Amino acid sequence: MVIVVTVRAHGCPLQAMVAAWGVDERTVADGWARAGRQGQAVPEDLVEPPRERGHVQADALRVKTQGGSVWMALARMVKTRWWLGGEVSAPRAMPLMRQLSERVRRWAAHRPLVLWTEGWCTSLRAMRQTVREPVRPGPGGRPWRRPWRTVLSAHVVTRSARRRVVGTARRMVEGTPARVETLRRRAQGAGVINTASIERLHAPCRERVAPLACRGRALARPTLTLQHGMSLLGTVSNVYTPPARLSDAGVTTPAMAAGITDHGWTVRELRSFQVPRSRWAPPQRRGRPARAPQRLSERWCS
Repeated sequence: MVIVVTVRAHGCPLQAMVAAWGVDERTVADGWARAGRQGQAVPEDLVEPPRERGHVQADALRVKTQGGSVWMALARMVKTRWWLGGEVSAPRAMPLMRQLSERVRRWAAHRPLVLWTEGWCTSLRAMRQTVREPVRPGPGGRPWRRPWRTVLSAHVVTRSARRRVVGTARRMVEGTPARVETLRRRAQGAGVINTASIERLHAPCRERVAPLACRGRALARPTLTLQHGMSLLGTVSNVYTPPARLSDAGVTTPAMAAGITDHGWTVRELRSFQVPRSRWAPPQRRGRPARAPQRLSERWCS
């Protein structure tokens, strides 16, 4: 199963694995689903506590399905090439980017954060509504949430004609150009405001997941299968696949560049990693809670 997941994560078709090893399609699909759930749980456990993200780029891909199309939003850290996460949703609307912003907010420390997106104003509004901190104006009452003052955002819009890019417009949304340029040089080095890092992540995704191909015949069926494939590919790229830029610098994986792991993982290590279970939370009910459930919650949540 480790070999099956390895070749599947690198784009091997399902029919080729069935013909080569004589396994059943349902066995491969079950192993792919379990590996996808593991790939989604491992990064959430490795990134605790929140770390400084610096420069983050986000973008969305359109995926063809049997009933129409869905959108897959991805976020990536520029300096270490760490895949922060992704979300899948049918409409390309505010809830999709808000879920992705919640994931970036949960993994980012309260430090200067630069977010660049391409052609999607909704992502900037979602980030402004999500990356906030609670502030209590007085001793009582519900706290109001204030946006981070250290969040800087920019918008990149490309104009195409006859399937070719003919122009690019860059617009500052939050922050001053001098501060954004300082953080960009610290994370990216030479260059200009662009979304090249997240675009480089699109290439292996389109290569290894058939429904993501621009002019392919494969269609995505369940959205959950697409979510599992995205989680596994992102985790494999973080702890297993070495980018060319990091390999030239002597670093093996993005996880090592981010200081999360001290060696490059294998697929066997990724599958056998024990993710601790979350603490049990009692169900919320209206009114005054009973004493027996309260004592039980204090016993198991302490």
